[in-house]
Amino acid sequence: MKLSLVALAMALATSSAFVPSSPSSPRRVVIRPDSSSLAVSSSSSSNAKNTSKATSKKLEEEFESVDPAAVASPSASAAKKAKEGQAEVVLVGCGAPNRGMGWYHAVQMLEGRCPSASLDYVVEPWFLGAGSTGPGGPEFGQWAKETTSAHGTSFLSSVADLPAPKEPRCALISGRTADNPRLLTECIAADCKTIYLEKPGAPTVKELQQMKEEAEKAGVAVLMGYNKNVCKYVRKTREFAETVPGSHVTFVSNNAYENTPESLGECFERNAEGMLKNMAIHELALLVSFYDVTVENIESVTADKEFSSMQTLPGPSGKEFTDFDKIKFTIKTKTGKEVSVAADRCGGTDSYATVTDANGEEVFRYWMPDEEDKKTVQELQAKYPTAMPYFFTQDPDYVTVKERVAKNTVTGEEAEGVATIAIAVETLRVAEYLTPVLMEQLK
Repeated sequence: MKLSLVALAMALATSSAFVPSSPSSPRRVVIRPDSSSLAVSSSSSSNAKNTSKATSKKLEEEFESVDPAAVASPSASAAKKAKEGQAEVVLVGCGAPNRGMGWYHAVQMLEGRCPSASLDYVVEPWFLGAGSTGPGGPEFGQWAKETTSAHGTSFLSSVADLPAPKEPRCALISGRTADNPRLLTECIAADCKTIYLEKPGAPTVKELQQMKEEAEKAGVAVLMGYNKNVCKYVRKTREFAETVPGSHVTFVSNNAYENTPESLGECFERNAEGMLKNMAIHELALLVSFYDVTVENIESVTADKEFSSMQTLPGPSGKEFTDFDKIKFTIKTKTGKEVSVAADRCGGTDSYATVTDANGEEVFRYWMPDEEDKKTVQELQAKYPTAMPYFFTQDPDYVTVKERVAKNTVTGEEAEGVATIAIAVETLRVAEYLTPVLMEQLK
């Protein structure tokens, strides 16, 4: 179905930009809500103000030929602006609705649950580019149009398209790990004051260290999306452990993948950096943040061979990947601390932590979500029935981290409990150290 010029203008009354369906055309057309005029930019046009009737008719014919699916993004210049006291948030790497972590970050901000954050821009190169007609592309396009209409958020295909910030700008980078070094550089160039970087931050320690140095040189703060650092169950477990002589803490992380070669193979390929740099990276960040774990301070690491499992499976591409589908290990530090981590790709939706006493008897267990939060999880499951289950169990913690980072962007107030990029560098170092050690133990 084609849209008439009038109908298209009404449909995009929130001021949208679109590109003609022909990818070779350099022309960009913008409809502004405060003007009946059409702003046309083209590498071949000489003066849009002197548009003749013939040119106007040609332009209208181009509008008539555009399919609604070709509508790409709202005008950056017409975007909703953050209010005073709010950070102007740019979400970089949204992902597919109901699947991408970036999408869920967007949902929480659009619902007003992070009062210091205003989601003014979404930069999504894939679904506003080559992936627009592939899996998830049409769904993203529909969600983008709905979000533009309801909230005035601008959708852009590149960080370079951002205008100058009007309020303190915070970039939330939630793209592919391999793209993060480039995206961080682009966000610094776009005058971001603060960057919220999703874990693990970069594919390698070397790249993440370079990112840290680049941000420091530019005076840009980089805070990490290690949400479990602010989790209720982590805080309560640590507090209880301090009251038990000779206590030992185990952090347990679960995902709800099907225990089949097809499901795990897809998981291994999509998260090719490996479990310790992906799913279990949150737990490693806890160890670095609270238990003095560094590569240099590790005295020993021991895999629980009875619990653990490592497989080599083909992914959707046919390429084989070797990774843990579940792993449990204990680290002892040279400074006398001892802590354990367990992670299971097919263990369910809940995470928890346990405390055992000096005799090895479990004396405490705290779940995420707890009874207080389970009602919220049920409500979110009903509201977003096809979304990833782990979004809901960690929902309040995502809100907490974003709000603290946004407030830090505006006021400079310390983002209490939020991991810095320095913590992330050491966490990634630990992951790279542990992976071959544990794989060798499980052979």
